[in-house]
Amino acid sequence: MRITVVGAGIVGLASALRLREAGHQVHIVAERTGAQTTSAVAAALWFPYLAAPQDAVARWAAGGLRALTGLATTAPPAGVDLRTGRQLFRTPTPDPWWTPAAPPLRRLSGDELPAGFGDGIEITVPVVDTPLHLSWLTERLRAMGTPVTRRKVSSLDDAAGASGGADVVVNCAGLGARELAADPALEPVRGQVVVLEQTGLREWILDDTDPVDLTYVVPRRTTIVVGGTAQRGDGDVRLRDTDAHAMLRRAIALLPELAHAAIVDQRVGLRPARSAVRLERTDERGVDAVHCYGHGGAGVTLAYGCADEVVQLIATGQVPP
Repeated sequence: MRITVVGAGIVGLASALRLREAGHQVHIVAERTGAQTTSAVAAALWFPYLAAPQDAVARWAAGGLRALTGLATTAPPAGVDLRTGRQLFRTPTPDPWWTPAAPPLRRLSGDELPAGFGDGIEITVPVVDTPLHLSWLTERLRAMGTPVTRRKVSSLDDAAGASGGADVVVNCAGLGARELAADPALEPVRGQVVVLEQTGLREWILDDTDPVDLTYVVPRRTTIVVGGTAQRGDGDVRLRDTDAHAMLRRAIALLPELAHAAIVDQRVGLRPARSAVRLERTDERGVDAVHCYGHGGAGVTLAYGCADEVVQLIATGQVPP
């Protein structure tokens, strides 16, 4: 089939790749690509964050884990590495709800916990260097004959005509789906990060006890991503010094060795949050469309699992209940 994918973030590119591998003709249309996408800002730790419903998210996350683990072991240029890290809790806390979809985890003992924390887990999961991964995906799709057109589409009908007439439009527009799909349920959750030089750090650390002022330190191959914020309903993409200073202070309290690391970049991204990820097929005014958006802070985690179901929806019209 002739398929137009709207969006060139991780969800759009992963969907395009799976569709192309299934034998479809695919054309990507996106207003922003590469470093301009929200995906490029993400710390991109495999972690089902700010996405629902739990049963479907666990299924998609498991699919994403398989795909990313495979890339980490077979495709070094893809920018995916398996890294061990710790999630910290202030008080004794049950295993996370997503544990059945995750690799085995280990409970931290008291002497392994920083001051002020009462519990924690250790787990090894994929970490994606998103600038590398987006570039790798784009080049792989280009080698498979998949064109990318840089422009904003105004409607699903516009998207269908963007490549000379598509049989199906796959809407992976992220926050842009608010307009494209006329969906007021989508809202931005502002995330700001500071990117530091790599100092030799190999393990990540996360404290999301505060739902707004998060603390995470995620090492990539040549940089370290420090975050962050989760400011719901805030669509401001300007940098805020107060946020940067606060997140660095929290990170250094956990990892004092970061105090002397040079800042190489600062970024802001708007997570596309929704009460539930929308993954369904519709017929709207004669346009056959598959919607795949609303992944919140778990786009990298869920992208490949959702992409597999996009292919299944187009092939059979059904996905797992």
